[in-house]
Amino acid sequence: MYQTRLTKLLNIKYPIIQGGLAYLAYADLAAAVSNAGGLGQVTAMSLPTPERLQKEIHKVKQLTDQPFGVNFAIGQHGRKFEHMVQAAIDEQVPVVSITGGNPAGVLDMLKGSPIKTLVLVASSRQAQKAQELGADAVMVVGQEGGGHLGRSDTGTMVLTPHVVDALEIPVIASGGIVDGRGLMAALALGAEGIEMGTRFIATNEVQTHINYKQAILSADEGDTVVIKRSLGAPARALRSSFTENILSLEEKYGNNYEQLKDYISGEVNQKYIQSGKESEGFGWAGQGASRIHQILSVEDLIGSIIQEADQIREKWR
Repeated sequence: MYQTRLTKLLNIKYPIIQGGLAYLAYADLAAAVSNAGGLGQVTAMSLPTPERLQKEIHKVKQLTDQPFGVNFAIGQHGRKFEHMVQAAIDEQVPVVSITGGNPAGVLDMLKGSPIKTLVLVASSRQAQKAQELGADAVMVVGQEGGGHLGRSDTGTMVLTPHVVDALEIPVIASGGIVDGRGLMAALALGAEGIEMGTRFIATNEVQTHINYKQAILSADEGDTVVIKRSLGAPARALRSSFTENILSLEEKYGNNYEQLKDYISGEVNQKYIQSGKESEGFGWAGQGASRIHQILSVEDLIGSIIQEADQIREKWR
């Protein structure tokens, strides 16, 4: 019932993809998602060396015989990615996704390999360029999403069908999607799958501080904010005294990176998500956090999404 061009492309049961989730998406999560019928992913650029990435890939292969992906968040970490991509090629991973920067370099390295490629985009122009560069599918993120977003304020509901109409390759909807209703809405808009990030944080398989998970469960629709807009790299995080301070600094200093860098780094992000210190760091989250009310196992989460989608299908008959 849920077979689309995307599920056929990636050889997965359900058109559900787990987002890259910096510092959180490792083997246990990736394997659990893939075992449950979706596509799990390991975050490459949160790992220090190609050897560590290879070790994580080996662990995924021990935990599942299903397809999985490796996510490359290029451009956000200020690091060279070529040696990490080569590690993924050497390990013959089934899927690579590219987020946070120009995908051309990674796509060039993957040409001629059987690895399927997904590119995250935030506009129809970016989507068309990704298709021209040879991407197998694009993931379209609207302003509802968590983490780094596009520079416009276009939401998933508008952006998804706009990109669908502009491309020939499959489109995956992302941003604000956390349940079966979101899956069915995305399919109705012409997407052939969904990507979820925030929803997977509130699962048993993600190793993060309980304060972070509880903050997601407690969030209302107004409890996220967009930081780093002044730097031209807008990103959505949980509202807190720390992120409110970042907004104040942006208003005061504008696009002065030197004044902001100690408040927006990956290390500061980790202080909160790993140690739960709200006064010393921040956590990424999309607006869909307001729709998340339980910490579940990945298997139960995907099962509940499909069950809800089935119920909607029955109502539509």
